[in-house]
Amino acid sequence: MKPDSIGKAAPLQKPNRTKTYLNAIILILLLWGSAYKTDATLTQLITGTPEMGKLLVDMFPPDWSYIDVIWKPMMETVQMAVVGTTFGAILAIPVSLLAARNVTKSPVLYYPARFILNLVRTIPDLLFAAVFVAIFGLGPVAGVLALMFFSFGLISKLAYESIEAIDPGPLEAMTAVGANKLQWIHFGVVPQVLASFMAYLLYTFEVNVRAAAVLGLVGAGGIGLFLDRSLNQLRYDRSCMIILVTLAIVLIIDYASTKIRERLL
Repeated sequence: MKPDSIGKAAPLQKPNRTKTYLNAIILILLLWGSAYKTDATLTQLITGTPEMGKLLVDMFPPDWSYIDVIWKPMMETVQMAVVGTTFGAILAIPVSLLAARNVTKSPVLYYPARFILNLVRTIPDLLFAAVFVAIFGLGPVAGVLALMFFSFGLISKLAYESIEAIDPGPLEAMTAVGANKLQWIHFGVVPQVLASFMAYLLYTFEVNVRAAAVLGLVGAGGIGLFLDRSLNQLRYDRSCMIILVTLAIVLIIDYASTKIRERLL
């Protein structure tokens, strides 16, 4: 090395932006192609804006007297979300343990578990509800089962990813002292993921309250039946009342869930 080169830093090179430009071009082409194939244009949005205004005019003022009619089905919607989320979370516990590679070492076990989770998450909750309505008939039972499977798929996915991200130190220490598999999970895995699991449970419950309000559109019970009826009757003032009550319930649940998560995490 030459003496005059000692202590001199290498000259900074301007980063190559070719990759950035290519990604931007691909993104723009994807957006343009999707908009073209779905016929989603700004022209339609602009021409449809007056109709949106007419709909808003028809929705206000809301029919406040309708709250006496929808209060009971609204509570039924919340109860559907409670039951569906709870049973879905219970089912998610063993499957998430099977799907986690650091807990289940055998590919024969965790690959089928992940396949089941992918299959469940592929099916929309509305399709689940339609299938269960065809099996069990109209009513909240179909909605509870649909929410249970939806919760199972969502919580299991989030839970097994959290399990795979835990600190392996305590697990290795327990293995070294001869702990069996159940002790290994109970004392090494559960304490590290319990807070995250509860946060996922509360988040799924919030989502399910919103989803349960829509499942009634296919006959799965809850407030969705009354929403579908009011829309078919062109009683948009009653639809507005349903939306406002649902919004109030969701805001209360969201606030309570946030406070609970703050205490857990």
